[in-house]
Amino acid sequence: MSDRDSDGSLDLNQLRTFLAVHRAGSITAGARLVGLSQPTVTAQLQALEKRLEQRLFERLPRGVAPTAAAAELAARIAEPLDALNAVAGRNVAAEFEAQPPVRLAGPAEMLAVQALPALAPLVADGVRLTVTAGLSEDLLAGLRAGHHDIVVSTVRPRGRTVVAEALSDEEFVLVAAPVVAARIDLAQLSAEGPAGLTTIPLVSYAADLPILRRYWRHVFGIRLTGEAAVIVSDLRAVAAAVAAGAGISVLPRYLCAAQLDSGALVTLLDPPDPPINTGFLVRRPGTIARPHVDLVHARLRAAARTW
Repeated sequence: MSDRDSDGSLDLNQLRTFLAVHRAGSITAGARLVGLSQPTVTAQLQALEKRLEQRLFERLPRGVAPTAAAAELAARIAEPLDALNAVAGRNVAAEFEAQPPVRLAGPAEMLAVQALPALAPLVADGVRLTVTAGLSEDLLAGLRAGHHDIVVSTVRPRGRTVVAEALSDEEFVLVAAPVVAARIDLAQLSAEGPAGLTTIPLVSYAADLPILRRYWRHVFGIRLTGEAAVIVSDLRAVAAAVAAGAGISVLPRYLCAAQLDSGALVTLLDPPDPPINTGFLVRRPGTIARPHVDLVHARLRAAARTW
């Protein structure tokens, strides 16, 4: 078989096979998805790797783990191939009958503000979700143990037991209610740093001020000292407390965008290089193919382009 079709393009069957293995997490499960024998799937993958001059999968004791090149290729071809299957009349509805709930996990704020609204159309089409909120490290441990299908993580996972791809970047902003901002010399803050903020209460997600400390270090180049006046382990509650005038805080821009637009919150600084945190979409390789899990994964990846 030629590595390319007659017009010089990449072989479409090889791309379909590659995507099936990428989604299924193993060559055996991918072969079942595309209705081919395991040796045929292996040969197609080898031919595609030869054509691209890149290794696409690393073998694991159970299944395979995609390389960075494979993750990039899958992100580029998944939507076009899915759309082509739909045009070709594939009976997607029949495939997705009697699927168990997709076990989705992530930070409560990202799930509530970004993920769940994006997934609402799938729920209307019959996809069921069981959603767990928590800290990323704990949720990644649960993913490795088989308790979750997909985790939205604010930290990059380590090791080959899971497969992660960058989902979106969140920018952190220093915010206050207008009544609190009026007490701050913003010109002095911009020119001289945070000395003028020492009398303003801090509202934090945790007692060790993790997001605030990172902002101080990144933007002001100094270590933040002091204690929070309000500690609440939900960034939505932090935003509400700050909007009510409790003090200042640092929040992801996506989380407080509506309050910034309405004027309930204002930014105190617009640094040229604000702190950025990357969110990741994480799955386990080598699992049995589940169409609803693939649907949720693809929808989150597509929706993240607008976040």
